Amino acid sequence: MPSSDPLPPKESALFRKILKCYEMKQYKNGLKLAKMILTNPKFTEHGETLAMKGLTLNCLGRKEEAYEHVKRGLRNDLKSHVCWHVYGILQRTDKKYDEAIKCYRNALKWDKDNIQILRDLSLLQIQMRDLEGYRDTRYQLFKLRPSQHASWIGFAMSYHLLGDYDTACDILESFRDSQTVESHDYKHSELLLYQNQVIKESGNYLRAMQHLEKFEPEILDKLAVKETKGDLCLKLERFADAVEIYKDLIKRNPENTLYYKKLIESRRITKEDEILALYREMQQEYPRAICPKRLPLDVAKGKTFHELIDTYLRQNIRKGVPPLFVSLRSLYKDKEKVAVIAQLVESYVENLKVSGHFSAGDKEKNAEREPASALLWSLYFLAQHFDFLRETEVALKYIDAAIEHTPTLIELFVTKGRIFKHAGDTETAVYWLNEAQSLDTADRYINSKCAKYMLRANQLKEAEEICAKFTREGVSAMENLNEMQCMWFQTECALAYKRMEKYGDALKKCHEVERHFAEIIEDQFDFHTYCMRKMTLRSYVGLLRLEDVLRRHPFYFKAAKCAIEVYIRLFDKPLPAESSSEDIDSENLPPSELKKLRNKQRKAKKKAELESAQQQQAQVKKEQHNKSRQAQNADGDPEAPQLDELIPDKLARPEKPLEKAIEFLKPLQLLAKDRIETHLMSFEIYYRKNKLLLMLQAVKRAMRIDPEHPGVYSCLLRYHDILDKQQAEMDPNVKTVIDAERKNLFNGCTAKQLAEQFTKKHAGSMEHLLETAKWMYSTDKTKRKEAIDKITSFNLEKQTLESCAKVYENLKYLDATEQESNNYRIECQKRFPYALIFQTARDKAVNKALAAEAESKNHVSEHHEVNSDSNPVIA
Repeated sequence: MPSSDPLPPKESALFRKILKCYEMKQYKNGLKLAKMILTNPKFTEHGETLAMKGLTLNCLGRKEEAYEHVKRGLRNDLKSHVCWHVYGILQRTDKKYDEAIKCYRNALKWDKDNIQILRDLSLLQIQMRDLEGYRDTRYQLFKLRPSQHASWIGFAMSYHLLGDYDTACDILESFRDSQTVESHDYKHSELLLYQNQVIKESGNYLRAMQHLEKFEPEILDKLAVKETKGDLCLKLERFADAVEIYKDLIKRNPENTLYYKKLIESRRITKEDEILALYREMQQEYPRAICPKRLPLDVAKGKTFHELIDTYLRQNIRKGVPPLFVSLRSLYKDKEKVAVIAQLVESYVENLKVSGHFSAGDKEKNAEREPASALLWSLYFLAQHFDFLRETEVALKYIDAAIEHTPTLIELFVTKGRIFKHAGDTETAVYWLNEAQSLDTADRYINSKCAKYMLRANQLKEAEEICAKFTREGVSAMENLNEMQCMWFQTECALAYKRMEKYGDALKKCHEVERHFAEIIEDQFDFHTYCMRKMTLRSYVGLLRLEDVLRRHPFYFKAAKCAIEVYIRLFDKPLPAESSSEDIDSENLPPSELKKLRNKQRKAKKKAELESAQQQQAQVKKEQHNKSRQAQNADGDPEAPQLDELIPDKLARPEKPLEKAIEFLKPLQLLAKDRIETHLMSFEIYYRKNKLLLMLQAVKRAMRIDPEHPGVYSCLLRYHDILDKQQAEMDPNVKTVIDAERKNLFNGCTAKQLAEQFTKKHAGSMEHLLETAKWMYSTDKTKRKEAIDKITSFNLEKQTLESCAKVYENLKYLDATEQESNNYRIECQKRFPYALIFQTARDKAVNKALAAEAESKNHVSEHHEVNSDSNPVIA
């Protein structure tokens, strides 16, 4: 379409050159050409030239000037599709996709058949999942360019994503018929597999099977054909064919557990002896495979299980397989199987020490003695076994024996650290992980594990130093880990800062993780055209579906939960302004104390200045690095707009903390609605905002997941109270909705009656009683003693460390006296002697001294004692 404000031939030729310079990324030349047009008095306000100059300036990083020129150009020529298109491109580079879509739609008003604008619009529509709009745009492109492959594929895919499988199949079939393919290449193969996927998703399994059988010779991905065929055979109940297919697949990969399960399903066997017979058959056919030996243990029971697990344990201990316990951990749901495993391995240890055999029967048969390492791996297994059962003393006894046997095996030190971590002693756990790391400083896994344990012990500086061994030189480890999107490190950092009450730093890490997820979602933009061009259609659909549920990932959930809890804490107890905190400290102090305070403040100021100088140096380096990257990647679509800097002090003092918490909550409500924590956090936010209906929604959703959860009880009791208080002033419409739900929630009981029911029903659960006690104290302060007695009079033998720690931390909330807290702490310390939370500063100092003394004794001794009939295994 011709321009609404045409230029004379000479200037028109210059304008075409500007477009070419933009496409060729010759931005400086483009600016010179634009200047030549705009310096002409007749064309100083030519809209399209101003817009193109703005777009070129944007590519050179001059964003403010770019917007100024583009807006000026648009004002001068509102009917120009070029101006609207350029403005849309500018909005797109700033990730303002909704605004960009509006601009493209305006551009199409003045040039409805512009291919480039339609393509750009379709990319934004699929990015924003405007699937109906995407279908309409792809239809326009299909009409304009019916000869292009991408037109057909995009049009078909738009219907597929909308769930109109029949139309998608018809389009794909028409496209395939129109192709004349001499040699069947990868792209044609992928098209056929994608077509089959669409047919299969439509539910027409017979047609999908016929399609697959017809075009099987033309499909190059034979594994995908086999797997799809096997699945379709099961759905069509062609079990005999399915058996043969899954046998072939097992032959191809005998370590794929899914193939064995599908084979059992295709043989239609459910009895234990039949399944075990199948696995025995597979063991004979694939004697080196692990799966047919491990999977029967899930099914077998009684004497059969005893025989199978005995064989499995012996083979793996004899070979020295470190992850043996991990492979069997899923069996620990069955107490009988746990007892059998413990009895067998304990007997191995006794017999290996005495005779070098796994059992006395082996010795009588004059069997060959087991390798010296068999005792080591048996001890190692038992240490993990008893640690899993939280029998710390027994676990330590076995791991110490293993270390004495072979003091050079890294796995032993890692396990010892894990035992202490589970026992609640994170500091000692860090010490043993450090020992493991020192044995092999080039092992990235051990390095990462050590850093994680340090973060759990709130040793952030040490963790950063450990990670610096594997990060880029010249940049701080923390910054480099953020660049690499190392989210496990950042979530652990956030939790550590939260424990240390450094809320600004914790929020900074949570926001960094959130930005990583936003980046991943934005990164899919590059694949919308690439996948169509390369015909990786199945992978592309998989990518789109993954991106739709991306924030369901545990990393996001952990970071969001941490951020929400911090924002709620900052709402309940906002931090004072930085300047006011110092003034408060200096009030009413005697001269000597005031002098000390001033000295302390001076030192803190010097330290802050030093840190500030270091940060400035780091910032300069970062800017230089960014400039060099920008120079290298100076193209027409800068995809990374400058984000606001995350400043901890500013983050720790938000104006509206609950609104910030809701920003993190919304993705969880959409994607993690099957997790009860989502709805409990939702209740806590809306409880503080006094949103009665949203509180009701959160309680109902939580009850649907687990009506017996202690957090649900807490929500119900508090919700009952707030309804009673606001009964008179409640909005009539809100009251109608709540009254309709009251019976389902409270069964006509008062809050007190509910609390009594909960206490009676869960008399053996410390966590349930804790919530009841907290509610009791919040409603009547005179019941402080009763509330404290309710939760501290438990027999602690059957309680977990986590439950006891939670009660101990909540004693402050119940205004327990120092004596009451101390009495409970002493009782907990007897039950969990290693847990740091129940130790006083003096206890910790004594334990450190004892550990140091034991370590010095170990260093004095040059060689560890070893069994006379065994040699150390060198890792």
